[in-house]
This record gives sequence, C-alpha cells and structure tokens, in this order.
Amino acid sequence: MPIPADEFPLHQAPYSLAHAASSDRNFYDRSYWNAHDRTGEVFLITGLGQYPNLGVTDAFACIRRGDLQHTIRMSDVLGPDRMNQQVGPYRIEVIDPLNELRITCDAKAQEFELDLHWRGSFPAVDESPHVSRNGAKIMLDAQRFAQVGTWEGFIRVKGEEIIVDPATWVGTRDRSWGIRPVGEPEPAGRWVAEPKADGGFYWIYVPLRFDDFALVFIAQEDGDGLRTLNDALRIWPDGRVEPLGYPKYDINYRSGTRIPESATITAQAADGSPLVVEVECLGHVALSAGCGYGPDPQWTHGVWRGRDWIETATYDLTNQSDPGIMIATQYSILDHVGKATLDGKVGYGLFEHSCAGRHTPSGFANGGSMAP
Repeated sequence: MPIPADEFPLHQAPYSLAHAASSDRNFYDRSYWNAHDRTGEVFLITGLGQYPNLGVTDAFACIRRGDLQHTIRMSDVLGPDRMNQQVGPYRIEVIDPLNELRITCDAKAQEFELDLHWRGSFPAVDESPHVSRNGAKIMLDAQRFAQVGTWEGFIRVKGEEIIVDPATWVGTRDRSWGIRPVGEPEPAGRWVAEPKADGGFYWIYVPLRFDDFALVFIAQEDGDGLRTLNDALRIWPDGRVEPLGYPKYDINYRSGTRIPESATITAQAADGSPLVVEVECLGHVALSAGCGYGPDPQWTHGVWRGRDWIETATYDLTNQSDPGIMIATQYSILDHVGKATLDGKVGYGLFEHSCAGRHTPSGFANGGSMAP
C-alpha cells in the first residue's frame, strides 16, 4: 500500500518510500543532536533512528550533570509513515527544513522532559561520504549533513529544571542515512576462529560555531595513521563552503588515559594561509554509556525490545572499576563540549573523539597503551 510520502516526487528507486532501496538489514536513517551552555557543566545529547529493514524505530536522550550521566531510551515498531518522527513520548517536529526544528520528550513518569527549539546559525553542509569495509563486506556506506545552531526551551530531569536560553545555549546536529551496523549483532563467520590483527580505529569529528562562520573537521584513520576519511570546511553565512585542506591533529590526553583534554588543529585556508584552531575539551558524554552507540551491553540502536519500550539508566562515569564504564570512557567515543579559539575569536561546538586499539602516530602501540 502507498504511504503519504509517496505523494511527493522524492523517489530514488522504483519502490514506495515505505521501503529502503537497499535490502541490507543494516540500512538506517538517523538524526543526532547536542546542546550545551558553553561551560561544560551541562551537556545534552539526543537522537532518533529508523531501521526499515528491521521494522524498528528508537530514540534516546542523555544529559551529563556532574559525574552522573542520565539517559532515557525508547523503542517501538516502525510504522508506515516514515515522516512521523515519534517514538513513545519523544518527537521531532520539522518546522522549516534545514533551519528550524523542535524536539519534545514528555516522559514525566520517568522524570525526563524536553521542549527544545533549534535554529540553524549557518547553512547545513554535506560531509564527504562515509565508506568503510571489513574485508570484502561493506560495514559503513552513509551520507551525512552537519549544522551548528542555537537552542531555546527547557530541560527537566530528576526534579531539576534547566532553562535553555538561546543567548548562551548552542549545539550541533547531523542527519545521516545509509548502511552501518545496527540491531542484533550479525554472525562473525570465519573471523571467530581467525580474528583479525589490531588495525586500530582513530576518529575525530569537530563541528564548531563561531559568530561569523562555522567549521567542520572530520578524520578517520587506521592504526598506521592512514586517513580514510578527511573533511575540513569553513561555512560562511551566505552558504559559501571553503575547503581547509588536510589538517594535522595534535591531541593532548590525560595522563594514564585516552581521554583528550585539548587539541591543536592545523589546517590551511583557501588562500594558502595557515589556520590554527586551539580546542579545550570541557565536559563530556560517553556515547557507549546508555546512548546506544558502540559496545553497550544494555542497548544499542535498532535492537528489538518490544512495542512501547521505554527505560532509564544513570551512570557514574568516575566508576572505573566498572568494566563497562572503563570501556565507555577509555576506548569508545566521547563527545566533549569544545571551546575553540582561532585568531583571537572564540567559538563552541563538539569535540568528538575515539582512539581504540593501535594508533602509531599517537604513540599507542596496542590496545593497552595509554598516554604517559
């Protein structure tokens, strides 16, 4: 049966928009958002995903206050109306595409409420395609766009109300779709008996908002430092996108860990002049602690948990005796509030980083290596 979206000339394949053009079980369509007040003392991350070949949709919201990370996650059947971005009490409303959106979560019983209005500060920008293989198998084949902006509204969590003032609250978002591992793990096949050598995984994602422009940096490397994904862009208010070359990333890690404390990004402006961004890492959220990313044994995106499923969890990120917390904070993706300076100008945004396994350029000889 056709769905309402089929009325619009949006088709890219001879199928109803109720069906993905790919039969890969890992096809997904997702949004990610973060919001903060520039201090790092409060940091919200949230998102919603649809997995049409699994018949699942889910959403989450997570807020870091002090040492505690509070999370709510919801999952349900993916219905035929793909334009209805709602899971239980959580909803995303598109007011003006690519400019204004609203996120609400009315979970009073779980003590987790949001009403947040997003306004883009600069035009959204396409990232380079994200593609990676594991041997012959495509593991990631996705497209994303990114945007920086401001927030207005309120957050109520565990009896505390936080007023979100657009004069101080900023954030970043991305929309992505394509193929990436989702749902229940697939059988590893031959690799169970013949595990691969530690190739290493190094990832940096840094979208930043300044008053006059936005910056987006992305790098993915293997253990030898071979860069398989590189993006470096400056976005101007009139929509111009300036390429910034092939940046060098120097990260200062907290001693005895792989947790970044600051970084220097050295790029090149279109006129050939150096562009040096200094980033200070403020408060962070561990994406593998309740947000559905990475090796979280409790919940990951696309996993079927039944109809109308909703759950909350609280994590103490200082509890390094908990193996799950140790993995989430040392080897998985950390999202930091980033305070950036460039030629005397100050901006804020996201400093997202993961360094797992070997990364020779950083001095990590194997998965057990830590910063001196």
